[in-house]
Amino acid sequence: MRLPSLKLAALATVLWAATVTTVFGHGDVAPQPVDTSALRQLGEEWLELNPYPGDDKAVEIGASAYNQNCARCHGLGAVSGGIAPDLRNLPPDEEGDAWYIMRIRNGAIRNGITYMPPFEGILSQEAMWSIRAWLVTLEPDQ
Repeated sequence: MRLPSLKLAALATVLWAATVTTVFGHGDVAPQPVDTSALRQLGEEWLELNPYPGDDKAVEIGASAYNQNCARCHGLGAVSGGIAPDLRNLPPDEEGDAWYIMRIRNGAIRNGITYMPPFEGILSQEAMWSIRAWLVTLEPDQ
């Protein structure tokens, strides 16, 4: 039995909409501002180590900042879906701090392709370190 042409057209429209939503779902998303006024301000000089480990307010702000600015590529709860590195697996020590702050400030560009934009000048140092403060509270992927 053949579908009437109206039903076939409706089905085609639904499939087209689903495809477009999947392909263009993230769109051209602008970074979201992060209110860090409740945190100790860090000044102009970039720190090499996370100044907020164990700071509950920084962890709270960092979780929100991550969800607004990082989750679309690194996954909800920092559980990567394969698009970008799983940030739960960064070393929680100075080595992890150094890699993290270098990458978030400078982004990742390989062979002329931007895999991650640089966030320096977009997010404050306080916002970046608050995200790191949240990330180190997560259990690594085993």
